[in-house]
Amino acid sequence: MNLDAVTSGLARTIQGLEPELVSIRRDIHESPELSWQEVRTTRVVLDRLERAEVEATRLDKTGLVVELGSEDPVVRVGLRADLDALPLLERTGLPFESRRRGVAHACGHDVHTTALLGAALALASHEEALVHHQIAVRLLFQPAEESMPGGARLIVERGLVDDLDIVFALHCDPRRDVGEVGLRVGPITAAGDQVTVRLTGHGGHTSRPFLTEDLTFALGKVITDLPGALSRRLDPRAGALLVWGGVHAGGVPNVIPDSGEVTGTLRMLDADAWQGIGPLLTELVDAVVAPYGVEAELRHVPGVPPVVNTEWGIDALRAATVAVLGPEGAGETDQSLGGEDFAWLVRGRQGALGRLGTRTPGGTTYDLHRGDIVVDERAVSIGARVYACLPFATRRSRREAFTG
Repeated sequence: MNLDAVTSGLARTIQGLEPELVSIRRDIHESPELSWQEVRTTRVVLDRLERAEVEATRLDKTGLVVELGSEDPVVRVGLRADLDALPLLERTGLPFESRRRGVAHACGHDVHTTALLGAALALASHEEALVHHQIAVRLLFQPAEESMPGGARLIVERGLVDDLDIVFALHCDPRRDVGEVGLRVGPITAAGDQVTVRLTGHGGHTSRPFLTEDLTFALGKVITDLPGALSRRLDPRAGALLVWGGVHAGGVPNVIPDSGEVTGTLRMLDADAWQGIGPLLTELVDAVVAPYGVEAELRHVPGVPPVVNTEWGIDALRAATVAVLGPEGAGETDQSLGGEDFAWLVRGRQGALGRLGTRTPGGTTYDLHRGDIVVDERAVSIGARVYACLPFATRRSRREAFTG
């Protein structure tokens, strides 16, 4: 197999598509859609595939699946991108800034989607190479990565990863320069859950808190004491991090309210500790609020386990990255406390998630999930080329894994 020749052909195809891909990315960026609402985004991708006579199947109301390559494959490769945006106000000032106030592509899913679309178009135009080398490719345009439970669970439930030998994804990394892909064998993300504690009690006048169940004070103790208690009950190597994102209680300076809640995320580096965290959370919440007489309701929504990259997955992703960017383009990365529902697709099977650099060299370092994030748009075609090369790199990287 001449990977260099295949890579060169795919690169030329994607280079010819690059202006259009950037235009599509901007179109998706200025019309972002929240989880499970990605109707227009799905239509944009589907329309372009249909113009190229590439057959696609709707996953549901949103999301698409594309099948390419051999009907009698030696290896089946999955490539995944996510479609949804965040409930967040964009403040970049870009000409294609979000036109939907309070909704923004602040996690790079517009880049992921467009890169996978470019790969789909390139692979379809070189489908004879896939057939010749007995490679089947399933491209998954997934809805609802930002919700819990996310769209990856739907893909699993539909059996769309059951027959895959290996599955890959790329995720934008605004702390890494464009032209680099971050790689890591083993866990690369963390488990991530939603935690909400709702308190109810007898409120009253702030001049007489001793005649009330001072719910606001108790809520403050949950905010400060629960993360501390977790740090003393869990092995620190579990890497637990409980951080609150929202607090709601009352609205009048001299009234102790009857109810209030705090909500946030619990992230953990260790999958085993994560699986048993529920009962401990309940125990600690009850203990923290016990002195104040309030009633506590814990809502713990398990989200995703860590994404665990396998050696074969990273071997293939490294080979594809080097083919596209050269040896200097493949760098090491650390495990992040961010969560990714791609974990459900790779759980129990071979695969890898790579971190796609989006920072302009020498430029501003941004962060994900912020309204000011700007990506270097060269990442779109780079991501497309890496995605497109992955099936061939996979076929070559571990031949023994395909036999039997």
